[in-house]
Amino acid sequence: MRIYGVTGWKNAGKTGLMERLVTEITGRGITVSTLKHAHHSFDVDQPGKDSHRHRTAGATEVLLASRGRWALMHELRDRDEPPLEVLLEKLAPVDLILIEGYKRDRHPKVEAWRADAKHALIAPDDPTIRAVASDTVLPDLTVPRFDLDDTAAIADFILGEVGLMRPAAQGEAE
Repeated sequence: MRIYGVTGWKNAGKTGLMERLVTEITGRGITVSTLKHAHHSFDVDQPGKDSHRHRTAGATEVLLASRGRWALMHELRDRDEPPLEVLLEKLAPVDLILIEGYKRDRHPKVEAWRADAKHALIAPDDPTIRAVASDTVLPDLTVPRFDLDDTAAIADFILGEVGLMRPAAQGEAE
């Protein structure tokens, strides 16, 4: 499986860009899964539900299954957060995994950057950042810069980087 990341500081536009990229890339017939890092505690379960009761009773894993989806929850119970590589192994095979966050890991990434967020660019000091998607012109970049809202161009760049560019269908403009 090929992996590519979208990284950046808080309020840089990462999640919106991820959402648009998934829509754009899957619309091209390429299968995509996503992996998102959360810096805070989160819960996908609800108190009072049977699955929540199983977890709070001490179950290490609880798998919920229905006709429309299944979800596996794994409790770390004071163990360290697993590294990205271990989490990637848990995903079913797809053409591309898009990773949100994990800015310190070594996979290739696009940095989302907004001027209003008032954070320094990560790209100048991080060789894993292959391009910047920004809402403003950024002089002196050594990597390509895309408009943060030009999802198609960013998708083209990522797909080219991972070797998934598909030739234009016959009859389409080149």
